[in-house]
Amino acid sequence: MALRIDILTLFCEMFDAFVSTSIVGRAVGRELVDIRLTNIRDFAPDKYGTVDDAPFGGGPGMVLKCQPIFDAVEAVRRQDQLPGEVVLLTPQGRPLDQPLVAELAETDRLIVIAGHYEGFDERIRTGLADREISLGDFVLSGGEIAAMALVDAIVRLLPGALGKDESTHEESFSTGWLEYPQYTRPREYRGMKVPDVLLNGDHAKIAAWRAEQARQRTRRRRPDLWRQHHDADRQER
Repeated sequence: MALRIDILTLFCEMFDAFVSTSIVGRAVGRELVDIRLTNIRDFAPDKYGTVDDAPFGGGPGMVLKCQPIFDAVEAVRRQDQLPGEVVLLTPQGRPLDQPLVAELAETDRLIVIAGHYEGFDERIRTGLADREISLGDFVLSGGEIAAMALVDAIVRLLPGALGKDESTHEESFSTGWLEYPQYTRPREYRGMKVPDVLLNGDHAKIAAWRAEQARQRTRRRRPDLWRQHHDADRQER
């Protein structure tokens, strides 16, 4: 059964190319994932499509109202027997990482709310969301780009989405390390040469070299991940 992902947004047109091209498009074509878009503005209470209002207590920007989003989620839920988990994309959520992506890829249905403007009425968070997820400690104009990143990461893990399922196993973060250096033809370019170990056909030595390169690259570029590995090793001992 295909994983169903409902995306609730104010800008459905932003997803047109995303759901029809590259890996996500192929997964949709192979019926591995069913991505459906719902325009939150369709549930506005007036003919003007009003979905936001000024915040109580004052302050800049506009806040997304409860009613359109509650109604949109409830309408979408009625479309399938599976209720689905409601994911709210917000800077206040759990940072997205590969273990979380793998967990979400095992679900049957996700309902992703991509917000906009200043943020959500707090009652959307407390009354609807099963999970809150953040793409990182930075600000975007809306949740649409975050939704695309989340869906792309999930779809890559679905069996059959890639040419070879094993191609996800050695990517950065899948093992906890950054990915090792990769090379292709030619053997030398502008004085830069491919390491000899990759040319000798000794697969055991190649695997050992790649593992060491992944560790050292992580140590240099992501000391936070390096420390996590060492802390985990100490706890296991």
